[in-house]
Amino acid sequence: MPTPKPLPGSHVSAMSFPKPGGGSIDIGGARDAWTLFVVYRGKHCPRCKAYLNTLEDMQSEWADAGFDIVVVSADTEEKAVADLAEFGWTFPLGYGLDEDQMSTLGLYVTEPLSDAETDRRFAEPGVFVLRPDGSLLLVAISNGPSARPDLAALLDGMIFTKENDRPPRGTV
Repeated sequence: MPTPKPLPGSHVSAMSFPKPGGGSIDIGGARDAWTLFVVYRGKHCPRCKAYLNTLEDMQSEWADAGFDIVVVSADTEEKAVADLAEFGWTFPLGYGLDEDQMSTLGLYVTEPLSDAETDRRFAEPGVFVLRPDGSLLLVAISNGPSARPDLAALLDGMIFTKENDRPPRGTV
């Protein structure tokens, strides 16, 4: 049975993800800012690295527009630490996304092709925008690594949406 996709305008269930080195990152519920929430496939994915490097370069633009950034994967802490060390990302990075959370978010889940890829099922990419009240404005999920929203175009659209108080679309 296919996983139901989250409905724009609905509230995201509270979720918590551990951060490398301690602490946690939380989504869902009210917060002061809008949230750009990115799910990436994990350490094994070179396309994810390119996408997240672009996000790293655009971080100040997203912050200036009033967005917090949260990035998570199903990776282990060891793999998340290795990615941070290799790429120097400064945005909040969580790990340990579990299959129940993947299902709640409507993400596609993939079996690894081999142990060389990874040692567990992982989520395919997802990009979500949450309003400060915790409701979903935008849901962009993919069943593979090659299809993701362009971050510059997405930021431009989100600035327009905020400035014009546009409602979530695709709610029918």
